[in-house]
Amino acid sequence: MKKSHPLRRIVLAGAATVSGIVLLLTLKPSSDPAAASAEGTPQGQQSVAPQGSGGVQAGNGGDQTLTGDVVKTDYGNVQVRITMSGGKITSAAAIEAPSGGRSTEVSTNAVPKLNQAAIQTGSADIDAVSGATYTSGGYKKSLQSALDKAGSSSATGGGSADASGSTGGSTGGSTGGSTGGGSTQAKTLTGTAVETDYGTVQVRITVSGGKITKAEAVKSPSGGRSSQISGDAVPKLNQAAVAAGSADIDAVSGATYTSGGYKESLQSALDQAGG
Repeated sequence: MKKSHPLRRIVLAGAATVSGIVLLLTLKPSSDPAAASAEGTPQGQQSVAPQGSGGVQAGNGGDQTLTGDVVKTDYGNVQVRITMSGGKITSAAAIEAPSGGRSTEVSTNAVPKLNQAAIQTGSADIDAVSGATYTSGGYKKSLQSALDKAGSSSATGGGSADASGSTGGSTGGSTGGSTGGGSTQAKTLTGTAVETDYGTVQVRITVSGGKITKAEAVKSPSGGRSSQISGDAVPKLNQAAVAAGSADIDAVSGATYTSGGYKESLQSALDQAGG
């Protein structure tokens, strides 16, 4: 019994030593800081700062590149980007337009015409392209939002027109004195926003020599059938306002609410002109 007792201690001590060595070898790789660092480095380098949307970008010679809002239509998104120089639109492009199937054909035909019209008119008061009502409506709204970012100018008729337009002019946006020549100055006046059962209607006009020289709806009902109605009615209402020189214009058939809101906003704009 006395001889076997020391042997048992030796065996137990040896077993404990071996267990300790094995445990140390097992724990060392997982706590190696070099391995942990090498594993984490690539993950941290994958974050790349996204490029901006380029809402307003200054170019050479004072040019501005302005990107309008994305406008959703029943057939896809429309987004317009323009370049302005000296208060005028020098280029226009649809960076998003409905595509796929018939929509591609419609966009291919309509967008170049809309781009050209935007440059020629210098505003969002352009006619819809036949057969592309939704695309035209979305284009005009995105174009107007791009123009709004440029601020008040004779080309855009910016948002401060209703505040400064009636003064005849210390701000370039509300008067056309520098471009009209002579003693006659053009005023850009924005009517009140009128709420209808189908959406808001707001009219902006340019008055020169006591006459309406331009009229446009900066807001009109949109979405679904309303976009189609506005696309058809608004150009006719704009034309009627210029022709009549007043808010005494006929409602467009099938667009009673839009026509009513248009006439009310138009009258409020005329009231600001004192006419």
